[in-house]
Amino acid sequence: HENIAVELCRSFTQEMRTDYDHVFFSGALDAFYSCQYGRLEYRTLDFKKIICQSDYQGCAVMNYCSIDTPYTRITEHKYFSPWERHEASICYQEYSRECEAGDIPYYPVRRADKMDLLNKYLSRAKKEKNITFIGRLGTYRYLDMDITIAEALQTADVYLTSLYEQKEMPAFTVTV
Repeated sequence: HENIAVELCRSFTQEMRTDYDHVFFSGALDAFYSCQYGRLEYRTLDFKKIICQSDYQGCAVMNYCSIDTPYTRITEHKYFSPWERHEASICYQEYSRECEAGDIPYYPVRRADKMDLLNKYLSRAKKEKNITFIGRLGTYRYLDMDITIAEALQTADVYLTSLYEQKEMPAFTVTV
């Protein structure tokens, strides 16, 4: 749509908030506050690329749960477009590990001994105006993608309703 600008490879800054009527933030909740209270715990992923000249595993995604297998998943991308013919196949093995500074966080790790830290961020976030925290990182919850998409659609409905009724949009549209 001509009223929607997409900017890639651009990190969020607090100054950007003044440019918009409302912000939907899907980044890490603690990062939004520059980890002011400390870092929340996340898992990250490392990827190993595999190229083979035939079929590798016969399906798009295979999860590996064995303690003896160092990777958690293999994705064979050609199966996402079965209407195309591919001579070779590109796969990626995913290796999960603890997220360190400078890594891309993928999965929040909610632990009972870290709830006080999380609650500091949630309490502060709930007081924010004109911003809604969404997705895995913004709500600091482990979510499968079907739930993430359903919640995004629900958030859009809440936003449109709040615009129509001229009500304030909440910082969270789900229970955190």
